[in-house]
Amino acid sequence: MRIVRDRRQVTALCREWRRRDGQKLAFVPTMGNLHAGHLALVRYAREHGDRVLVSVFVNPLQFDRPEDLSRYPRTLEADAKLLAESGVDALFCPEASEMYPEHEPVPARVVVSGLSQTLEGDSRPGHFDGVATVVAKLFNLVQPDLAVFGEKDYQQLLLIQGMVASLNFPVLVDGVPTVRESDGLALSSRNGQLSAAARVRAPELYRCLRDTVEACLLEPDQWPTIFPELLATAETRLRDAGFRPDYLSIRRADDLGEPRAGDRDLILLAAAWLDGVRLIDNLRLRVGKIAAPA
Repeated sequence: MRIVRDRRQVTALCREWRRRDGQKLAFVPTMGNLHAGHLALVRYAREHGDRVLVSVFVNPLQFDRPEDLSRYPRTLEADAKLLAESGVDALFCPEASEMYPEHEPVPARVVVSGLSQTLEGDSRPGHFDGVATVVAKLFNLVQPDLAVFGEKDYQQLLLIQGMVASLNFPVLVDGVPTVRESDGLALSSRNGQLSAAARVRAPELYRCLRDTVEACLLEPDQWPTIFPELLATAETRLRDAGFRPDYLSIRRADDLGEPRAGDRDLILLAAAWLDGVRLIDNLRLRVGKIAAPA
């Protein structure tokens, strides 16, 4: 596996791959501290591309709190070993000065209106502007045929797909289902920041979402009138378990708009603090389909 730190070198490498018999390039952008969820993205990329490039870059532009940026785990040596063992062709791991040579203030940013101002965007002002900007920069450097993201960050996935469609990036953006621990906790680089006691309580977030989805599916003809009461019950349950909920919301799955009568493909999204760590998760609500295992 090649390790590249210079943006000009990664562009040259990807250009060379494309020249060789039109090889299809699959790209997996990450912020490192890799786990089995990331490796599921890599496997998907391997299955759908001739070459796989993974980036590891802790993007300062998307952090709304300086302390969160400083605490974010950085495990580049271990990440590189995992990626090499997973058959990745190249790792792009630039420094911040390489991605933002002009330093602050960054003179041009990408703003995806609508999706960037709700839920995560409302709780973390400027977060999605940072996400869209760095992904646009990476897409311009790499020019992949396929980019792979996780569905755990569902709003981010929709935002990137919207940016690509609006700005005519010639790349297909695919999502891969959330990977979970055996107790249901969604894999996240932030899970390692949980204390031992908090880690025991953390799966309650998933269980609460699962039970709320199952309650919704019992009365699909009452959608969306039953949602406020069920969400209030879920929020109380999380607080009783020691969480500090940021938001719990049921939205349309295609655009995260407010649900309307007759909608049959929705998603329950949540963010909550536990032991000083912010956890996010989501589950789909589809009439006639099982959205979550028991």
